[in-house]
Amino acid sequence: MLTHRVAAVTGAASGIGYAIAEEYLRAGAVVHCIDRDAETAERAARALGAGAHPHGCDVSDPDAVSRTFEAIRAGGALDILVNNAGVSHIGNVESTPLDDFQRLFRVNVQGVYLCTRAAIGDMAARGHGVILNIASVAAWAGLADRFAYSMTKGAVLAMTRSVARDYVQRGVRCNSISPARVHTPFVDDYLSRHYPGREKEMFDRLAATQPIGRMGRPEEIASLARFLAGDEGAFITGADYPIDGGFLTLHG
Repeated sequence: MLTHRVAAVTGAASGIGYAIAEEYLRAGAVVHCIDRDAETAERAARALGAGAHPHGCDVSDPDAVSRTFEAIRAGGALDILVNNAGVSHIGNVESTPLDDFQRLFRVNVQGVYLCTRAAIGDMAARGHGVILNIASVAAWAGLADRFAYSMTKGAVLAMTRSVARDYVQRGVRCNSISPARVHTPFVDDYLSRHYPGREKEMFDRLAATQPIGRMGRPEEIASLARFLAGDEGAFITGADYPIDGGFLTLHG
């Protein structure tokens, strides 16, 4: 249970972030739902119900992150931070423009850095806190045409271990989750844009890359996120948890 805990979840308006926010609320937490678009964050918070508080914030913007976490602290000390916000890109090193490479770095790496930096000082001062980063199997495997995305998720994994090591004696735990493909609105939008009329065929093809034979569900990631944030996971820090339908161990 997360009764009376205060959590902040980035990218909380849809997909994995929304599922984590919902799971934390169900477990008794107060959840600050951070998303780039304020209206989207507000819609998500209304749908989630009592205990959900919306914040419009571009996690790659230092000033916006500072303002957002000041507002969160004004309502009570933060116990849990989930760095979930992220963007993707398709391309190898030659076909990845510098602008796209930098955009992914700003959101997926700089965003984790800024939000962690904004939250962790108070956690360490109180001797209690949890940072949970959403990484990816792309941090471990050589996925085709995911050069920039893999780079950023490898950085997230490295930051997880570094923060865990630096703050283990100050009461802050830091772990990460590495999902494989998860069925979110992002997947549906990607298929509709790139494979019009072939959505079902391509969905089945993507699902089959997991040895278990399907994509993950956001609520499955959220259940693991709740465990790692709660007292049940109190002996765990500096760890990454693949939740991938056997992709890393059994693929190929």
